[in-house]
Amino acid sequence: MDGDNLCSISAAARRTGLTIKAIRFYADRGIVPPTDRDPAGRRRYDDAAIARLSLLKTLRDLGIDLPTSHRVVQRELTLPEVAATHAEALATQIRTLRLRRAVLTAVAKRGATPEEMTLMHDLAKLSAAERGNLIADFLAAAFAEVAADPRFDGVKRSLTPELPDNPTTEQVAAWVELAELTRDEDFRAAIGEMAAHQAGDRPGIRKDPTAIVLAEVAPALSANVPPTAAEATRIVTAVVAEHARATAHPDDAATRRRLLTCLTTANDPRRERYLELLAVINGWSPPLPLTPALTWFTAALRTRIPA
Repeated sequence: MDGDNLCSISAAARRTGLTIKAIRFYADRGIVPPTDRDPAGRRRYDDAAIARLSLLKTLRDLGIDLPTSHRVVQRELTLPEVAATHAEALATQIRTLRLRRAVLTAVAKRGATPEEMTLMHDLAKLSAAERGNLIADFLAAAFAEVAADPRFDGVKRSLTPELPDNPTTEQVAAWVELAELTRDEDFRAAIGEMAAHQAGDRPGIRKDPTAIVLAEVAPALSANVPPTAAEATRIVTAVVAEHARATAHPDDAATRRRLLTCLTTANDPRRERYLELLAVINGWSPPLPLTPALTWFTAALRTRIPA
């Protein structure tokens, strides 16, 4: 071979970005041997060897192990096959790192104990099937009293988180916090109480009373109208009238008392937090805040129930 077409090992290092030591190592292992040697025994490399060294460096930079890289360079494995395998392996590593980051971030933010950290880590590692079972158990327990009522099937579906296959760190953190909420027995009971109130208060067309309240109260909140103002009387009258029509109940003091009980129960910060976390996990728009409107309206309604 014409020596003019060959380069020294130092020139090969400059062209490939590898160190001279690395090139010697690959040569000694028989992965990319030198093309030739000069009369003094120094290694010499042609363009084909330089190309193999460059490919080898790229494969190693991408985290592909040396035996597999060797087989690719020797064309025992095709590059697309190796790329597909390692891309999937990297995807698994990325998911694992996201889980770890989410747990550690939550631990740092909340000042969690070792026991709480272990629980958060276990919740983050659950498989899709295990996550589904956990949520199904939570909803079954929370809606046990209305299990036979088909009107709540859609409600339960709307409360079901679906963590994507490649979640963001924020979605993983939201899942861990939501999963912890589902383990709160008091929260389960509160959800069941809300469902029971609504089941007993809506024999007719289903319409969540919180949606009625939000629509009517939002302008008053924006205008800083206090619940004791005369305008609050008009709002209470409008909400009660619509709720009575939706549930086929008379617009009377008894309906107002039932509505007050229902909304007081619904005004649980854990419920609002659950909905916020659910939106993050499922990639939905953030829900409208419930607490300000429910707090305002229950205060206004409480003083406007006839004896």
